[in-house]
Amino acid sequence: MQKHTIIVRADWDEEAGVWVATTSDIEGLAVEAETLEKLSDKVCTAIVDLVELNGFEGAASDIPVHIMADKLLRIPADCAA
Repeated sequence: MQKHTIIVRADWDEEAGVWVATTSDIEGLAVEAETLEKLSDKVCTAIVDLVELNGFEGAASDIPVHIMADKLLRIPADCAA
């Protein structure tokens, strides 16, 4: 049986200084953290809780999660050659 992968999008909120993770694959996932590592931990914890709340079959540990991160960088003028 093929397992459905949850695709999580992580976007950098420059104004707030945090990564924000959301997905359309499981209702209710919206977490934020200062680093991608912390965000990954929060995503895993939230998915375990949401799997139980949404009544999915099987263990949450069996669900693959793909976190796609996107951060726009701006090169300061004093760094440009």
